[in-house]
Amino acid sequence: MPQVDFYILPTPLPAARLDFACKLGEKAWRLGHRVYIHCADVAQREELDARLWSFKGESFVPHSLAEEDPQAPVTLGIAAQAPGQDDLLINLSTTVPAFAGQFARVAEVVVEDPAIRQAARESFRFYREQGYPLQDHRLQRL
Repeated sequence: MPQVDFYILPTPLPAARLDFACKLGEKAWRLGHRVYIHCADVAQREELDARLWSFKGESFVPHSLAEEDPQAPVTLGIAAQAPGQDDLLINLSTTVPAFAGQFARVAEVVVEDPAIRQAARESFRFYREQGYPLQDHRLQRL
C-alpha cells in the first residue's frame, strides 16, 4: 500500500504543477528512485517533456515517454495501463490512476485552481477510503 503525499502549492497557476513535478522527479531520481509521471493528456505530457530538458540549466533529468523506453529512470505516460515502474508515481491527472496502488509512493500535486483543488479533494477521499497513509505538504513558496 503506497504512502500518498499531497503537495499543495501556493499559486493558482496550473503550470506550477509541471515545474514542481520536474523538481520532485529530479530529486527522486538523484536519490536513486525510478519515477513515473502520469499526465492528464498528450499536450500536458509534451509540455512536461520540454520542461524536463530546460527547467534547470545545469542539470539533466534522464527521461523518456513510457511507450518509447519504459525502463528510463523517469518516464512520462498517459495510458490507463500500469507502467513498468513501481517506485514513485507523480500524478498530474485529475483522477487517481487505476494502477496507483502498485507504487511505493504516490505524489499528488495541487495548486489553488478551483477545478484542480476539487479533483484533489476527491482523490484524497478515495485514498482515505482505501486506507492509504496520507500526508499533506503545504509549501510556502516555490
